[in-house]
Amino acid sequence: MSRQRRSALDRAFTELNPRSQNRDRGHPAIELSGSQSNRGLEYRDSGSGVPVVFLHPTPLDRDYWRPLIECVGGIRAIAPDLRGHGGSELGEHLPVGLFARVPDAPVLTIPDLAADVIALLDALRLPQAVFAGCSIGGYVLFELWRRARERISGLVFICSKPQPDAEAGLAKRVANIASVREAGTGPLFDGMAKSLIGAAAQTRRPEIVNELRAHMTLAAEAAVAVQAGLAVRPDSVPTVASIDVPVLAIAGGEDPAVNAEEMKALLAAPGGCEYHLLPDAGHFAAYEQPDKIASLLADWLKQLDV
Repeated sequence: MSRQRRSALDRAFTELNPRSQNRDRGHPAIELSGSQSNRGLEYRDSGSGVPVVFLHPTPLDRDYWRPLIECVGGIRAIAPDLRGHGGSELGEHLPVGLFARVPDAPVLTIPDLAADVIALLDALRLPQAVFAGCSIGGYVLFELWRRARERISGLVFICSKPQPDAEAGLAKRVANIASVREAGTGPLFDGMAKSLIGAAAQTRRPEIVNELRAHMTLAAEAAVAVQAGLAVRPDSVPTVASIDVPVLAIAGGEDPAVNAEEMKALLAAPGGCEYHLLPDAGHFAAYEQPDKIASLLADWLKQLDV
């Protein structure tokens, strides 16, 4: 997304949400070094209190978390745009050949996204935080735990699972990549906006489809790289057995992408897992029901020694 487009969306949100005017402050992109050159990570850092890093789902951006953050007090909310999303750059020289079913596809790997988050923590001089992730954001949390568990005081998974793609999921990644290459991102994102938002949310607020669709702004190359990266993400079920910090897991009963039963694998975490099923929530549960999830998060945070 262009910087001009980002500014326009931020202004539009502020006009619609006056409470955000003195709370949510934008920050310039942090330039990160690594194998993918010239990538900048944009983020928002708002409030004060327990630091919580929020990692959004794809193909949305950090604004996915805004309604929830507005409902939670006593936290310092840090919400980056994942690489290639929103105002953050995709970078150059992405690896090719990691996804065997589409060998010429560039791949934005989960480890690369995790490395970006660690670099953001370093730039903010933040030694430890609570981390919350939805969908791909949750997949990044598993990698963060494998790489930097000493920096994690608690983990929140919303509509995210530890299992890798099964055969049906892999076939869908191939189809999604083909769709983007043939017709651009429009058809794919139009379909995601309609299918991933729960039916109950669409009935309550029909405008939610257009709201979220407006934040699906990945370029075609980024969309392909993300789909390939999701396809090759590691199996994190063994990782769950090592998570010895408190976990909050929230599943959506109307989520077609992440099965609520699959999320119950998080109950095996030795640090303890508080599990909730929201029967009338879809894949974008935190945007669909921000008040409910904010309440669950606030109550859960009280147990943490931070």
